[in-house]
Amino acid sequence: MRGHGRIFYAVLFILLPALLFGAALRFFVQEHLTETTFRELDNNAQVLGELATAYYAEGSMSTMQFYINLNLTSRISQADAVICNPQGVILLCSDSPKGCEHRGLSVGQEYLDQVIDQRGTQDTGLIQGLYQEARFVCTKPVYDPATGQVAAIVMVSTPTTAIHGMLNWITNVFVMITLTIALMATVCMNYFSQRHEHPLREMAKTTAAFGHGDLRARVKLTRRYPDEVEELALSINNMADSLQKSEYSRQEFVANVSHELKTPMTTISGYVDGILDGTIPPEQEKKYMRIVSDETKRLSRLVRSMLDISQLQGEGGIPDEKLNRFDMEECIGQALITFEQKILSKKLELEVQMPDYPVYTIANQDYISQVVYNLLDNAVKFCPEGGNLTIGIREGTVKMYVFIANDGNTIPPEELSLLFDRFHKIDKSRTRNQDGWGLGLYIVKTIVGLHGEDISVTSKDGRTQFTFTLPLYN
Repeated sequence: MRGHGRIFYAVLFILLPALLFGAALRFFVQEHLTETTFRELDNNAQVLGELATAYYAEGSMSTMQFYINLNLTSRISQADAVICNPQGVILLCSDSPKGCEHRGLSVGQEYLDQVIDQRGTQDTGLIQGLYQEARFVCTKPVYDPATGQVAAIVMVSTPTTAIHGMLNWITNVFVMITLTIALMATVCMNYFSQRHEHPLREMAKTTAAFGHGDLRARVKLTRRYPDEVEELALSINNMADSLQKSEYSRQEFVANVSHELKTPMTTISGYVDGILDGTIPPEQEKKYMRIVSDETKRLSRLVRSMLDISQLQGEGGIPDEKLNRFDMEECIGQALITFEQKILSKKLELEVQMPDYPVYTIANQDYISQVVYNLLDNAVKFCPEGGNLTIGIREGTVKMYVFIANDGNTIPPEELSLLFDRFHKIDKSRTRNQDGWGLGLYIVKTIVGLHGEDISVTSKDGRTQFTFTLPLYN
């Protein structure tokens, strides 16, 4: 009903100005036609006045010539003309040179006095005693050339019905056109209203479903939707996809965190209870307390990693004041010192491919150190004993490419795009990983992305390599 109400007011909004315009048009056309008619009547009266003056001038024109000219002028102008004496008695009429029904009739003396006094008048209305319908009348006195006195009065008139008929025709045509336009506008607006209203109702229903937690609801798209409505529907569906993914990620995050926290906490609780109730012999307490300590450290690292992720995501970018210029080779060297014992214990073959001069970049050194540390930690962890480990820097035009590669199992292609996902592990069968929770690579990608840079991974023929970019500042 509200849609029909809007259409009614819209049509009313169209009709009111149209009617006002029509009324104004009728008024100005009537004024123009009236003015034109009086101008033509005045010209005719002037011509007939000159003919009458010539007639009264002795010898200038015969009576028959005057009758003929009077009738001819009247026919050409399509106006009626009568000539009366100063007392108002009709002497001659243009209807017939030989006489007509108007001869002998009289015009009111008061009106004639006004005509003589004003030397001519223009009026609209009835001519009492001569015509039955309203007329446009132009009346002029004719003066005798010899005496200068009023010899006769010329009265030229035409019915007002002609102009009124034309005005009525214009009004009828205008009304018909206006009503046709209003009807067409009503049909078009109703069509477009229905065309827009249906998808908008669908969108409202979909967003209401979102509000009630149904994130699977989508706006159904059809070819009948206008472009702008289809664009809005696509935006709503994209928003729904994003919300659904966010909700799925949240649920997955909670499930993964719950699972990862449950395993070490169960281990800690079991060993502590075993020590307290005497199930674990005193001579083995130190061994199991060491396990409890390791599990506690694992929990601490997990919480710290999640805090790091929260902090990085909250920043949305690295502020300029936290960026500094530093030597990337020195950053890598410090990370290698940290992993020296692990590298030696696994008897890994380390190859360093870096220039013989410093390679500078502008970034947050602490964050980039964490990136190198996490990648090295992964490389050392998954590299088999006695395998090859490579780390290096390759310079480009405006960027440097830092790469870390290691021997090991080839990562399946379908897994490569998932490596940087939170809590992702290639081996899904393991309930826990003693060395990590799948957060390291997620943190790496987050840090690199906050710097506006990219990171990629390749794995082929038992060789996996991570490469990330940084701006080159040499």
